[in-house]
Parts: sequence; C-alpha cells; structure tokens
Amino acid sequence: MPATAMFRKSTIPIVLVLGLIFIGFGDRFLPQPLSSASYRTRTTINQWMMATMRLWQPKTNPYARTERAIEREEKGK
Repeated sequence: MPATAMFRKSTIPIVLVLGLIFIGFGDRFLPQPLSSASYRTRTTINQWMMATMRLWQPKTNPYARTERAIEREEKGK
C-alpha cells in the first residue's frame, strides 16, 4: 500500500472529528475570529436544517383512522 493512501485513510476521521468539534464547541474555547466563525457556521447549519424540515410534508395522515374513530365515539355518546 502506498504511503499516501495510508496517510489519507488515517487523516479523514481526524479531519471529520476536528470539524465536528469546531462546529459544535469551537465558540467556547477558540480565540475570537475562530470563535465567531464557529458560531456562524453552527447557526447557518441549524437554520438550513430547520428550513429543510419545514418543507417536508408527509404524504399520508398517519392519525386519520384514529381521529375518525374518536369522532365516531364522541358522536355515539
């Protein structure tokens, strides 16, 4: 195995972990320019994820049968 391939395999997990630490906790312990960059990155990712979840609508109503059964029971009383 060439040395460069082994070097790449061992650095990918390290870079991913450092990236997650930077995004998740960097604003707590990094100096000011990096601290604000970490905060902005996390805020941007959070807003993007929230917008993505708001756009998603389920194709079916999973509670429709239960709601109809409750309405029938309430009308029967």
